[in-house]
Parts: sequence; structure tokens; C-alpha cells
Amino acid sequence: MNQEYASKIEGLSDSNLEIINWEHTPPEWQEKLKNTLATPPNYLIYPHNNEALAKIIKLANKHGLTVMPCGSGSKLNWGGLRQDIDLVVSTQKLNQIIDHAVGDLTVTVEAGLKLKKLQEILQQAGQFLPLDPAYPHDATVGGIVATADAGSWRQRYGGVRDMLLGVSFIRADGEMAKAGGRVVKNVAGYDLMKLFTGSYGTLGIISQLTFRVYPLLSSSTTVVLIGEQNAIATAHQTLLKSSLTPTAADLLSASLVQGLNLGVGMGLIVGFQSIRESVQAQANDLETMGKNLGLTSSLYRDRDEENLWERLREIMTISGSDRGITCKIGTLPNAAVKILGSLNQGLGMIHGSSGLGRLYLESEVSVVKKMRSLCVEHQGFLSILTAPAVVKKQVEPWGYQGNALKIMQQIKQQFDPQNILNPGVFVGGI
Repeated sequence: MNQEYASKIEGLSDSNLEIINWEHTPPEWQEKLKNTLATPPNYLIYPHNNEALAKIIKLANKHGLTVMPCGSGSKLNWGGLRQDIDLVVSTQKLNQIIDHAVGDLTVTVEAGLKLKKLQEILQQAGQFLPLDPAYPHDATVGGIVATADAGSWRQRYGGVRDMLLGVSFIRADGEMAKAGGRVVKNVAGYDLMKLFTGSYGTLGIISQLTFRVYPLLSSSTTVVLIGEQNAIATAHQTLLKSSLTPTAADLLSASLVQGLNLGVGMGLIVGFQSIRESVQAQANDLETMGKNLGLTSSLYRDRDEENLWERLREIMTISGSDRGITCKIGTLPNAAVKILGSLNQGLGMIHGSSGLGRLYLESEVSVVKKMRSLCVEHQGFLSILTAPAVVKKQVEPWGYQGNALKIMQQIKQQFDPQNILNPGVFVGGI
């Protein structure tokens, strides 16, 4: 970046726009970006309100400066390899609740608010937002939407876009825009909300979000079934066809079951949340089903249940080494057990009803290619989230084989004609 641009950026600094030269950036940010960018950016920028965010993006657009939008930076290395980035713009200081309509079951928040903090506030009103993403203590709501990172609660409540009622964002030209609203029945701008969910910051920078929230349920129990692969497959299909209403139902590879010290064999972990009598009855029914199939079962309640789900989340999202490769996968639900059974190296889990899941591979590129081929064979996909740069250079992270790339490129051109927002991170180098 030449001195002229640098002086223009630094000249914007005020009480609402914190601009830090990269040489003075906190070590944790430098650590987060060391495996993401080949060359460091010039500035880390914290806008404190929407106007300040719009101001910096307007300047970046005017001078063709590339921008990496983010929240707390927990997922900076997800997706494709970025091109050179001039500015890292974090919404971490945009962290206020704008409106909480308790009776309408909606909440509007700024994008930099951490999910953990939001859940604590909602809990005081007897409500919660059913999102169970990676890094739940650090993840911001804007980052969760930008990466479409839902989790196991998808079984009962759907994905991120199913809970999103409205979005406000800063366009690539620095103008403010919004879609949707704060009312559950309001469907205006629905297409824009779908576009921004999972767009990885390539279309605009999310500044505010409105979600539908749900009442906290009074009781919960988790049942874990473990055993032989065919029996787990039968239990999975029987569960899907039954009248049981789990909030979470995930298939676990045998290696993951072993890593969690749950036993030997493949696993099916099922969570129930409702009134106490309903939870107890459904857990008993599932245990009986498992017993009839020769599966072992274990019940988890209270703190033991919380610890189990926390350990599962951590083991699937925290890299065990610099060689670790984490992937998001999708497949037909009835092929999920077969795919996990083919995982000879690494850990895997797949959400029972959607066929979406995660793999953690501490292995060679050949294993990634093998698992991608297997997912595609069953009408699915495998996208690399985190991996050493050398791996992402050898294996295209997204592995997209559909016919919509041209449409995606046209949308990118309409929203960001100068390609300043997160260039290279999305499908096809978008």
C-alpha cells in the first residue's frame, strides 16, 4: 500500500473507528492469520458503529483496497486461500443488542455480538437461539451467518437461514442496505438473507441481524447407542421414520466413539428436550430400540450431558496438529453410515436428518480426495474448512461440481464489481 492510501486510512481514525497498523496488531491476530495469508495485511480496523464501518468500506472501494471482514477471527482460515488483503475489518466492537421482542420471540443484534453472550441474555428471558456452531465461546453471530455454521440442533430447528428474519449490511460501495424485518411473518428480502447466509463476507459486510428465538425447554436427556455398523444404520433409519422428536441426532464414526471414550463401534448420539415426562418416555423408547438391535446404550443428564456435547464439539473443531484437516461434508442421509464406515483414518460425524457433517483428517491429501469422491458418489460434497496452505494448493477447497458457478460469479459482480471483499475465499476463487 502506498503512502497516499495509508495516510487517507489513518486520517479516518477517530473514537468510532479504531485503526491499528499491522506492526502493532495484537499477537493473537497475527497468529490467526499466519496460515491464512501469504503476506500480512496493512491494517486491523475496528469500527464502533455502522457509520464508521460504512466509512472505511467506502474508502476501500474508492481506492480498490481489498478487505477481509470478520468478527472475532475464529474462522479466518475457513474456505479458499485469500488473495493479498489490505485491510482486516473486524465487527467485534459492534456487539450490542438492538431490540429483544420477548413476546414476539425475536431479537435484533449487531453482528459482532458473541453467541455465548447472546445466549446468556436470552436465557434471562427463558429463551435461546438454537445454533450450535464451532468455537461457541468465541463465534460472533455475524460470523456464524457468514459461514452458515449451525450444528447438531439442525435436527429439530433447521439451519441458520431458517432462524434469520432480517439482515442489515454494508455494501461494497460503502452504502447501507437491509432485507427482511423484525416480524416473524415478514418475508420481504428473503432472497438476500439466503444469499448472505454462507457467503463468507464476499457480498457485503453484515452489520445487524434479526433472529427468531425459542423458549427454553425444561428437561433434556441424551442417549448414546453404540455397536456394529449395520445395527447403527438400522437404528438411524428407524429413528428417522419414528414418531420420536429429538433435538439432535448425530452419527459418529468408530474412531470418534473411541476418542470420546464411549466404547467400541459406531455411534448414534440423540438428544431430547421437552417436558420431563416426554423426554423420559422418548429416551426409554430409543433405549428399547437399541437393545432390540443388540446395541449398548448410555444415558446422560445434567452436567454429564453438557460435558458430552462439549467434548464432541471440541474434538471435531480443534486441530490436533498443524497437519490437521477439517472438512464439511454432505451426503444423502441413508448413505451417512457407509461414509463414516469408510473413514479408516480420522474422525467423523454426520447429522442424521440432513446428511451434513464434519470430518477431521490427520492424514495425506489422498484421504481427502478419497472421501470427497465417496461423498460425490452419494450426491454430496466435501469442502475443506481448515488445512495447511500446501494442502489447499493441492486440493481445491470447495470441490464444487455443480452448474451454478456462472450465476455465482454474476452475483459477485453485481454486489462487488471491484472484487474487494474477501477475494479468493469462495467457490471458484470468488
